[in-house]
Amino acid sequence: MFSAALKSFSSNITANYDISKQPTLTSGVWRVFDGKKKSTATAVSIFVFDRKSLEVSSSGFGARSSGSALRKIQDEVVERLKREASNLARLRHPSILQLVEPIEETRTGGLMFATEPITASLSNLLSEKDGQERAGGIGGRPSRYVVEDADGTRRRRDVELDELEIQKGLLQVAKGLEFLHESAKLVHGNFTPEAIFVNAKSDWKISSLAFAGPPDNAEGHQPLPPIPLSEALYHDPRLPKSVQLNLDYTSPDFVLDTNVTTSADMYSLGLVAVALYNLPHVSPLQTNGNQNTYKKLFSSSSTTPSPSNDFGSSRKLPKELGDTLPRLLARRPAQRMTAGHFQTSAYFNNTLVNAIQFLEEFPTKSPNDRAQFMRLLKDRMSMFPVSVLEKKVLGTLLDEMKDRELLSSLLTNIFIIIKTIPSGRKAFSERGIPRLRDIFLAKSNTQERDLSREAGLAVVLEHVGLISDNCSAKEFKDDILPIIHLCMQSHEHSLVNRSLKTLPSILPVLDFSTVKHDLFPVVASVFIKTSSLVVKVSGLEALGVLCGASNTDVQNPDDDFNGVLGNTKPTRDNLSSLDKFTVQEKVVPLLKGIKTKEPAVMMAALNVLKCVGVVADTDFLALEVLPIMWSFSLGPLLDLDQFKKFMDTIKTSSKKIEREQMKKLQDLSTNSKPAESRGSDAASPLGSPNGVSNRTGNIAQDFDRLVLGKQNSQQNDLMGGGSGANHAAPAFSWSSSNQRPTSNVLSPASRSVTPDTSASVFPSLQPARTGNFPSTSNQPAAAPWPSMNTLQNNTNMARSTSNPTLATLSSMSRSNLGQTGNTSQSRAGLSAFGIPPPLSSSNAWQTSNPTSPTMLPPPPPFSTQASTPAIQPQYGAGLGPSSTLGSLGSQMGMINNANQSQNQSQHKQGLDKYQSLL
Repeated sequence: MFSAALKSFSSNITANYDISKQPTLTSGVWRVFDGKKKSTATAVSIFVFDRKSLEVSSSGFGARSSGSALRKIQDEVVERLKREASNLARLRHPSILQLVEPIEETRTGGLMFATEPITASLSNLLSEKDGQERAGGIGGRPSRYVVEDADGTRRRRDVELDELEIQKGLLQVAKGLEFLHESAKLVHGNFTPEAIFVNAKSDWKISSLAFAGPPDNAEGHQPLPPIPLSEALYHDPRLPKSVQLNLDYTSPDFVLDTNVTTSADMYSLGLVAVALYNLPHVSPLQTNGNQNTYKKLFSSSSTTPSPSNDFGSSRKLPKELGDTLPRLLARRPAQRMTAGHFQTSAYFNNTLVNAIQFLEEFPTKSPNDRAQFMRLLKDRMSMFPVSVLEKKVLGTLLDEMKDRELLSSLLTNIFIIIKTIPSGRKAFSERGIPRLRDIFLAKSNTQERDLSREAGLAVVLEHVGLISDNCSAKEFKDDILPIIHLCMQSHEHSLVNRSLKTLPSILPVLDFSTVKHDLFPVVASVFIKTSSLVVKVSGLEALGVLCGASNTDVQNPDDDFNGVLGNTKPTRDNLSSLDKFTVQEKVVPLLKGIKTKEPAVMMAALNVLKCVGVVADTDFLALEVLPIMWSFSLGPLLDLDQFKKFMDTIKTSSKKIEREQMKKLQDLSTNSKPAESRGSDAASPLGSPNGVSNRTGNIAQDFDRLVLGKQNSQQNDLMGGGSGANHAAPAFSWSSSNQRPTSNVLSPASRSVTPDTSASVFPSLQPARTGNFPSTSNQPAAAPWPSMNTLQNNTNMARSTSNPTLATLSSMSRSNLGQTGNTSQSRAGLSAFGIPPPLSSSNAWQTSNPTSPTMLPPPPPFSTQASTPAIQPQYGAGLGPSSTLGSLGSQMGMINNANQSQNQSQHKQGLDKYQSLL
């Protein structure tokens, strides 16, 4: 209904203000809505009067009033309400309700004006208090009175009227009455609980000045007409009671003496004071708007408020108030105290009331008094009621933050209040953060150092944990984090140091992107640029916190960098706020760039490296982090305990690397197929995955078996000179079936020679076969060099033979190495230590056929004793008892020369064939 009525209004207020849909409170004929100015978002209260509220239906008693007479009375009421708003615009005082927008008349004949924000009227509070006390006694159930803000938010309004709140309110309205009486020369005329409003700061404000006028003895020109008592005292049942004079709070000066004096307001103030303590919270005079009833009450001493009947209160009044009321509720005006005297009465003589009074007069106090008050207030804070702290003290301190000299002490007390009051989060978000933003983030016009501002920033940093708990993440990021950045970039080292130590408190509020892109670059920049050792250490501690270091920095000797600390439950303190890439690519290079070797810096860097070890990869830990640890651990300034801490960290990190690498290899071994086992001889030339035989047999035996194709080697020496066991000489195609003695050519012992795969002077070996071979002149050129696998295959074909002796090699060189033509040409490009290629597949087939014309012929018989000198074994320095390649080459050359001379002797006839013997 009210929102529909507002839509029918067309005024400046409705065009420039956002108005709530439901009224916050009702005071008489006025409906009060919460509003907010569209351009500045300034909160206001909008009073709306609808002319239809003056219309009353006939009660059935008497004749119906004429429409013209009723309309005339209504017009008079409307003029009286206009005068009420006009008087507010004329009067300016802290205890008078402040007018924001002047009164406007709507098209439907209604009225509208805007004032400072108010939360309730005293009449509403007393009615709500009665409901609470009836439901649960004194201090009963909480308020169920819900109000709606201009933005549509519904909230519960708290109703608290404790002793201090009452004393503070009465003191404030007494100041307002003093202003009316002494400065404005006016009498309020209708001072009731409905004429007192409570604003957002819990201050009591005087309003309802519709009956205000000058006293009878006023001199000079008066802006307002005098109060018409005859009309004011008349109660018209056709009109609402709220627009008429309330006889329950009226002084006997008006009703009995028909005098208009300022003392009449003091009598009304006394009745209001009694109503605050009475139960129910009403005036001791109940007249129902009838003058005769009023006169009857004053005709008897028992019904007249006096000390004998405890001033008509159903409760015992406070002693100080009981001593003051006789001078307020005196029958004669001359016996009553003035508003100024009332403020100095014993009723207000206590510390808390005086403290509030000091706050109200704070701007007028000297700088020394203000500074001393701020220093002492924090120790007395617990004595104030919560409602007073929230609505009165906090608001006053926030308003005084413009005083830079008191900024640090003001902020200290503000944060104490925020921590104390239950609605601290809402109060700080709505009122505290804007003040901090305006003071610290506003651009300064001067470049001079502001010590007061730095002191205030230090207080903010000291309470940053409380700030983070009482604001949202968005508010902290937008308004508080820039203040912390400002401190980090300050030239004052103490301020920078404090700002770096706030990271454990602010990280839980910030998201990952903000930490990585907004916070970490600033911390890194401070760490790089600072020249202060204290700031350098604090910067390392901050980097450690970003990497996951605990705020308590507990040293756990059992920490193996696996991310789990025993039975400790994971907390936000030991979680890294940076990703692995940032830690490895940006944090570790910062540690590498440290030049100083101061122990404090080294130990702080060690804590960061511990956190890096938890986050980083194993490879990165081994290749990048461990070298840094070793470099720092060898610092010349470290003591024994500090060095041990480095060693413990290095050992635990090494254990982690070992454990992870072994696990990785085990996983690879488990996932591999059995056919691809790394222990198979076929997978590696030497029989193991690492190139080394893992069997228990002799390495030389494995080598011989691989190269020569031996099944069971009995040699211990690679060159055949181990145990001295006799070996059977290999039989070739040109050798006889009878086995030759092994002690005729190679003496002193018959040694088998293993061909060197890198020496070209050794011929290829062929397995022995029986039969006659054709002439060597028909033998084709050697085949191209095969691979090692081919050599191994050819070797396997000759496993039935033993290792060749040097004598056998000499015979073989006659048929193979002594060839000319294509054979020598093909060998010209080979290395001096290469083995000639074996026979091709065609030659192998021809070897199996004894009648083939290309088979090697057997050498003619000759006396080895006569043609070949005995060759003694050559012992190389590096080969032990075995012959070197050089000695073998010389021996082979001697055998070749003897074979050539023998061939020449075969063509001689007669005595010429004995020429060599002569």
